[in-house]
Amino acid sequence: MPKIAFLGAGRMASAIVDGLLARKVCAPADLACADGGDGTAAALAARTGIAAAADLAALLAPADAIVLACKPQQLAGLDPQIADLAAGKLVLSILAGKRLARLAQVFPRARVLVRAMPNTPGQIGAGITAWCALHPLAADDRATVDAILGALGQVIELAEPQLDAVTGLSGSGPAYVFEFAAALRDAGEAAGLPRATAWRLALETVLGSARLMARTGTEPETLRDQVTSPNGTTFAGLQQMARRDFRGLIRETVLAATARSRELSKDG
Repeated sequence: MPKIAFLGAGRMASAIVDGLLARKVCAPADLACADGGDGTAAALAARTGIAAAADLAALLAPADAIVLACKPQQLAGLDPQIADLAAGKLVLSILAGKRLARLAQVFPRARVLVRAMPNTPGQIGAGITAWCALHPLAADDRATVDAILGALGQVIELAEPQLDAVTGLSGSGPAYVFEFAAALRDAGEAAGLPRATAWRLALETVLGSARLMARTGTEPETLRDQVTSPNGTTFAGLQQMARRDFRGLIRETVLAATARSRELSKDG
């Protein structure tokens, strides 16, 4: 693997570093990081053994690939010398809402520009990340991108116009799942269960159901029907969901997040 520099040392950068080291894709000596002055780089370096660079030149000069993992709003304020320091390198951005065209303005001499949309389960290696590139990638560069993003979980390549929908679905999706789990917990409590018991049942139901779908490869509607008896308890619950147009609500939720992503991308 090439030497990789992380511009930003927050949760997602830390997750990538942890994944790369755990999978033995890289050694600590192959990785370096820097932050915007919040101390996260020093903490990440102390925990993992990677280097915390003192300045931008020290971070980027030895690097072959750069992972742009700072806050999206910090992109406009990056030191202009970064254009020269990133010349000839692979630049991979995980900044939400920052399009490839905008990245090309900041990194005009980069060899490769990649934009990616990870999600928070990547913090435990259970995420899925969609990515796109400004130009088709050579085999070595594709392998590097797959290795970096694969540290977070599964990887899928898509066209850039689809990344707004990815943001609305899988990027924001964990929050919807968390909200659903919390709703199940609260409903169980309303039905008479102690809160701790309701939470345990809700959590294991969400986990077990997801595992069943993943392991069997069965369509969710088929699994739903397998647990639903005519005029039974599950049927009564599903009828209530249908009356309140549960699927319509989820569709509107994803579309609202997708629309917001498009708005932010226009600014980016």
